[in-house]
Amino acid sequence: MLKKLPGRWNGYLFLFPAVIYMLALIGYPLLYNLILSFQNVDLQGLNTGESSLIGFDNYMNLFQDSVFWISVKNTLLYTVGSVVFQFVIGFLLALFFSMKFRLASFLRGIMMVSWLIPLTISALLFRFMMGADGGIFNQFLLSIGIIENPIPWLTSPQMALWSVVLANIWVGIPFNMLLLSTGLSNLPEDIYESASLDGASIIQKFFHITVPLLRPVILVVMMLGFIYTFKVFDLIFVMTGGGPVNATEVLSTLSYQYSFSDFEFSMGAATANILFLILFVVSLVYLKMIKNDEVM
Repeated sequence: MLKKLPGRWNGYLFLFPAVIYMLALIGYPLLYNLILSFQNVDLQGLNTGESSLIGFDNYMNLFQDSVFWISVKNTLLYTVGSVVFQFVIGFLLALFFSMKFRLASFLRGIMMVSWLIPLTISALLFRFMMGADGGIFNQFLLSIGIIENPIPWLTSPQMALWSVVLANIWVGIPFNMLLLSTGLSNLPEDIYESASLDGASIIQKFFHITVPLLRPVILVVMMLGFIYTFKVFDLIFVMTGGGPVNATEVLSTLSYQYSFSDFEFSMGAATANILFLILFVVSLVYLKMIKNDEVM
């Protein structure tokens, strides 16, 4: 049968299963969630199948909710704080492991452990280690005399968000290090040799050779890190549940709270759609930047 079809139709035929998969498992949930956000569906309406179309009322109510804006602020602070430190520390480690020494491969493999551990397990570990009573963080700081009283890492509104950021930094460093190490290993050595002959210093080589050549890899690392971090749910849900007093409430946990705690499914869908829209815009910006790099 395939031999009787033109060549281009053969390609479409092989793409057909993937298209069906995308429409069924990705397209349909997105469309259903979009429709749900324009309706008024609660627990009773979900059971009876009754719903009423209310237009943009859910979005208007969401924009008037102070907790929503707190979650937007927390999401941005959490994302920027995590991505910046993950990238900087990951880049420094990538540069360190790019040097040739005996234990480089072994130590780099050990560094990957934090990324390989399931995120829920990492969240539980940090929740126990940051416990106000008996947590290893406080016990260590008390033993060396840095603090006199235990720090309420996860129960203080001022400390909770940054404590979660600290946990996420630990989780995400190996991902940044791995991608940047791969990029560094593919840089041409003859350019560095020519720069050395011209008398360029290590700092000049870094800013005028390494960083420009790594620009595509840096864009990938930053954008993927932003997307993965911005949609965080499990780490915050396990460590703090969005508390205390909404101090760690982010868009994903707010959507969960609307849907499965308050049973306001339409409000939860509207929150999820806003989260999706922000990440969609970020993805378009990333594609535009990649396209401009290819043109240059």
